[in-house]
Amino acid sequence: MSIVIRDVREHELDSVLALNNAAGPAILPLDTARLRRFHDQAEYFRIAERDGALAGFLVGFGSEAGHDSGNFHWFRERHPHFFYIDRIAVASRRRGGGVGRAFYADVQSYAELRYPQMACEVFLEPGSDPALLFHGSFGFREIGQRVMRETSPVDATVAVGAGGRRAAMLMKEFCSYPWVRDTYGAGLPDVPWITQPRVAQDAAPKRAVGT
Repeated sequence: MSIVIRDVREHELDSVLALNNAAGPAILPLDTARLRRFHDQAEYFRIAERDGALAGFLVGFGSEAGHDSGNFHWFRERHPHFFYIDRIAVASRRRGGGVGRAFYADVQSYAELRYPQMACEVFLEPGSDPALLFHGSFGFREIGQRVMRETSPVDATVAVGAGGRRAAMLMKEFCSYPWVRDTYGAGLPDVPWITQPRVAQDAAPKRAVGT
């Protein structure tokens, strides 16, 4: 069956919260208030459906956002213009079935028209090699590392060895962005696949990616 990527709807937030907090240590936990802020402020907040059921979600912010993530601010201190993947979660029964790749294809098709780079992080823990390989296969490279407090709402930096979690800070360059910027500026064509996420969510057409 096709994987359908579409904007999240407000009534789905409880299911998104449950999926996030069941995803294990590779993703930081969420509470209802923070998820609501994501819904209200994120530039990109989409879910994946497979066989009519929630299969995953991805949340992202542009570099000018008022996002309070410490990892986001680490990138912003070093790079002026980028798109940041705050988190991606895939339901355990759907892992290895192409949902993550469908999300990264979709978010890249959005971000590369508007930003020169895309950033994210991967926790460096036992068993993290598949995640690093996955990101490397999409063209991400490590530009640094950061130690963060696991339970802080703003991921505050802590000293190495003081109970923090080390993350590899990854970034991908978009070779297409300079051409898009020089050719279209801010006046991108008004066609469905370029339409901004989070606009007319319930009326937006679904996008099927892969099978």
